[in-house]
Amino acid sequence: MGIKIFMFSFIVTSILFYLLFIPTRLTIPISTFNPAINYFNISKTYPVTFAYLISASTGDSVKLKRLLSVLYHPGNYYLIHMDYGAPEKEHRDVAEYVASDPVFGKFGNVWIVGKPNLVTYRGPTMLATTLHAMSMLLRICHWDWFINLSASDYPLVTQDDLIQAFSELPKDINFIQHSSHLGWKLNKRGKPMIIDPGLYSLNKSDIWWTIKQRSLPTSFKLYTGSAWTILSRSFSDYCIKGWENLPRTLLLYYTNFVSSPEGYFQTVICNSEEYKNTTANHDLHYITWDNPPKQHPRSLGLKDYRKMVLSSRPFARKFKKNDPVLDKIDNELLKRYHGKFSFGGWCYNGGKNSACSSLRTENYGVLKPGPGSRRLKNLLTKIFSERFFYKQQCR
Repeated sequence: MGIKIFMFSFIVTSILFYLLFIPTRLTIPISTFNPAINYFNISKTYPVTFAYLISASTGDSVKLKRLLSVLYHPGNYYLIHMDYGAPEKEHRDVAEYVASDPVFGKFGNVWIVGKPNLVTYRGPTMLATTLHAMSMLLRICHWDWFINLSASDYPLVTQDDLIQAFSELPKDINFIQHSSHLGWKLNKRGKPMIIDPGLYSLNKSDIWWTIKQRSLPTSFKLYTGSAWTILSRSFSDYCIKGWENLPRTLLLYYTNFVSSPEGYFQTVICNSEEYKNTTANHDLHYITWDNPPKQHPRSLGLKDYRKMVLSSRPFARKFKKNDPVLDKIDNELLKRYHGKFSFGGWCYNGGKNSACSSLRTENYGVLKPGPGSRRLKNLLTKIFSERFFYKQQCR
């Protein structure tokens, strides 16, 4: 019986590696990729650069387009993954939106995964999609931090705010909320073994559970935490290339683990001698839960606005489509008007309350951070204080 389970697990894991490492077609071919600095022959650059993965599924196309618009900055890179199971109409809608925007076209820094994965909730296909995107972005462009978001996320600061605040941080820092105190998860997630049909089937279905359970690992220590992370390029490269066997070993283990995105990166980094001291124990998200907690966090609304701002966090989740609080965030925090881009030095034309809609060539490389940058800097100062930072390292 044990050999059969091992062989089945091995076959499923092989499929996972296939999904992760096969070449993936982008809607904009790599050969046509032209960074803005070369396009305009400008010598100015930005101090740090972010690579975003934005994941979406059925019913998310409107939220995804809005999120891309508020997140967009010419100095960053954006990769969109629309679940294979989403209707063809939504795939086409997002593709047409990206292709028709003249700013996206000029910079060539927005892509859509042309051969998307079928993603199963709580299954390893969620993790495979993240690692796959990470490997693609490592291959085609240079960036300093990788940020994974869903279409239900929304920023609370402008990209100029984020770039300016992160420019003062060491570039090897990884924002990964982690804990070795798994509590109920030890028996509910550490011991059960699951199979994700999305690894081998084109028909969407829920994960299914094997009858036999496994013992807890003894060659490494399990950690858990938030699925939302900001990872350094160095650690991302380590997870993909794995010059020691730890990332691959743990990927094999987490193939059969429930909700693997909430444990894989935590367990890799906290068991790595090279990277375990590069963790900031924070996911930089504002998230609230019902009491007692349900399977998903609460949807945020206008009544949560003040607490969101006071949290000083750069991102929040989750939001319903076009909730009124998003308009308030646009107007008061992001200075985004008429459905255009969030405020930034790259598109500033000197007018008050004017829409940020197109590049001003002479402004490329210029940052105009606002109050959001100061709030975020205050939060980062607390996170990296001696009293907090070293006590929150992997244990």
